[in-house]
Order: sequence, then structure tokens, then C-alpha cells
Amino acid sequence: MEYRRLGNSGLQVSALSFGSWVSFSKQINDKTAEELMSMAYDNGINFFDNAEIYALGESEKMMGRVIKKKKWDRTSFIVSSKVFWGWRGKGNKPNQTGLSRKHVIEACNEALQRLQVDYLDLYFCHRPDKNTPIEETVWAMNHLIQQGKILYWGTSEWSGVEIMEAHRIAAQYRLIGPVVEQPQYNMFEREKLEKEYLDVFRTVGLGTTIWSPLAAGLLSGKYNDGIPKGSRFALQGFDWLRDRWASEDKIKKVKKIAELAKKLGVSTAALSIAWCIKNKNVSTAILGATKKQQLTENLKSLEVLPLLTPDVMEKIDGIMKNKPVLPDY
Repeated sequence: MEYRRLGNSGLQVSALSFGSWVSFSKQINDKTAEELMSMAYDNGINFFDNAEIYALGESEKMMGRVIKKKKWDRTSFIVSSKVFWGWRGKGNKPNQTGLSRKHVIEACNEALQRLQVDYLDLYFCHRPDKNTPIEETVWAMNHLIQQGKILYWGTSEWSGVEIMEAHRIAAQYRLIGPVVEQPQYNMFEREKLEKEYLDVFRTVGLGTTIWSPLAAGLLSGKYNDGIPKGSRFALQGFDWLRDRWASEDKIKKVKKIAELAKKLGVSTAALSIAWCIKNKNVSTAILGATKKQQLTENLKSLEVLPLLTPDVMEKIDGIMKNKPVLPDY
């Protein structure tokens, strides 16, 4: 396993990590979760990603049960949660969502209980909150760090401007600013990481724990000939995910990526994940495997990295036709 510094912090994260969105509680049970987390840990993965909203808190409870059972040395792994949407779903009342000081602190306490840990290594603001001043959120995160309940904090799907504003406020009041952003990044989604965040990388430094490196599984090639039973696109309530990704145009591109992968002697999934972690601004790519064979294949992406020559990268750009155009300066 390769380990990378998370932005300008001293924290080292495995280049591949393991997440629970969609899968925990909805696709897999405790037994499978334990098998996959154990396999990830034994292969050097040290970061396990979660959030209050995932399966309305059940995902964190499931991960917490596995962590408690495995009795891993707490200093050997990193666990995260995210705050914004709450976990009560349609039952949410005022102050049970968003990034107010009240919800940020209460949600952190609830996440600690569900995950059965004394502190979170990473705590993310899952989305920007237009109804709460960024200043209030920065102060709340700093308070949690001082209490020892979180070690680092970050953002997810914030704009570059919003991240820089959080840093400006932190600098003004001598508080601890965000060290990490969790954006979506894959061959289809490139704008934020390859263009919008460039100034943030250059000025304050920024770690990234990218999600959906396989575009909800599309870039694994498993949807090339239809939607398999039990897959994410087949799940009830996830029609929006299928409608977003399973377009004829996107599948045509995936088939071409699959042809390239075959020539290289690797799987489409391993090539797609390797492409993500090839980017020097990616600290870690979060894997969302639901089966041991999927995780085995995804872990091979580290072996694919040396095959990503400038020529291969150019071929991928030629297939995708979506490389961001950078400003001249």
C-alpha cells in the first residue's frame, strides 16, 4: 500500500480507502461488512469513511460494530463522519440539519456513539450551508478539536471560494482551518479537482478523499450490458443514480475504456481507479466494494499505476473528451 500526506497536515492516508455509502445496511450485512473491512485493513487500507446520513445512521452503527469486534489498535486506522443532512430523514426538525454550532456538535457526539469510538480522525462538513455563517462553522470545528473529539476537519463538495473563506476566517482568529475536501472525482467528473481547486492546492494546500472513483460502478464496466440484479442502479430509491449515469453516451465511453484496459491486460475498474490516484492532488480514493472479488480487483489499481504512461493518459483523454481547459497564467 502507498501512503500519502493529507494536504499540508502530517496525517498519512492510504492511497486507497474504504467507504460505506449506499452499501452498508442497504446492500450488505454485518458479516460481509466485517469481511470487507478486514480485507481492506489487512491490505494496508487505514481510512474508513462514513457519514450521519448514510442509511440514516445505520451505516455508522454497522461500521462501529465491526470496529468494536475487530479490536484493532485505534492508532492504526482513521475513521470519519460527515455532518449536514442529519440522520432522521423526513423526521428532521429545525437544528437537526445544517452546519450550525448546535448541529455540528450534537451530530459529532451522535456519530461517536454510533461508531463506538472516542474521537473522529476526520470530520467533514458534508455540504456548504447557505443559512449558517462559515465563521460559526469554523469556530464549532475548532471547539471540537480542542475537546479532542475530532483531530482534523474538512469539507465535502464545497466550492474553492468557500474553502478559502474558511481558511481566511481561521487565519483571522487563529483557529484550525479545513485540511481536506471530499469531492467526487472520476473520468467523468473532473472540473473541481483538476481546475477549480488548483488555487487552493497552490495557496493553503488541500488533501482530497475522493468519492465515486468508479462513477457509482459505471466505470467498472458491469453496466455495459444492462443493469445486474442487486447492483446500485437496481436499488429501490436510487433511480436518480441510475438516471444520472446509465446514459447511452456514457456507456459507449466506458466500453472504449474497457477496450483500452484489455490491451493493457488489466480490468476496467483497476484502470479507472488508478487513473484517479495518478493525480498528485488525490490523497486517497474511496472504494465502495460490496463483494470480496470486487475489492480484490480494486486493490490491483496500485499495480496499474506504472502502466499509466503519458501516451495511455492521452488515449483516455481522447476517449472521454472532457479534460478541463485551464486559464493562462
